[in-house]
Amino acid sequence: MASISDAIEAYIRGLLSQSPDGTIVIQRTELADRFDCVPSQISYVLMTRFTPERGYLVEGRRGGGGNIRVARLPTEQQELAGLITQIEAIDQARALNLVVGALESGLISEREALIMQSALKRDVLQVDLPERDRLRARLLQAMFLTVLQAKGEC
Repeated sequence: MASISDAIEAYIRGLLSQSPDGTIVIQRTELADRFDCVPSQISYVLMTRFTPERGYLVEGRRGGGGNIRVARLPTEQQELAGLITQIEAIDQARALNLVVGALESGLISEREALIMQSALKRDVLQVDLPERDRLRARLLQAMFLTVLQAKGEC
């Protein structure tokens, strides 16, 4: 059975897919009422599943009912390549979120995402911090640039 977080995420993704410009404005309390949960559960889903690494921008607005704007970021392959090459160190969670974001935006295949995710996990990179995060960044760069070059985009 799917968790409430999965259901909230799916609902928000559905709203975004129906939006012509990839942007929605929601109210945390209304969503909490809809899913019979506390408003902090909505915040948790927004903070963990709708991150810039996954291709989303979430902006909270105070006043006027506390609207939250969720937007799908335009993801261009050249921008991704530029972003990836600037990363010097990255933790496991952020790296995996970047991979998921690239998968969801169609930049990489599901198979490529699975391979990348498995190679970036801390149990595979058995090196002490902070070197592990630097190694993960170099691996992430190499994998993304190789995929983009193979697609003729870099």
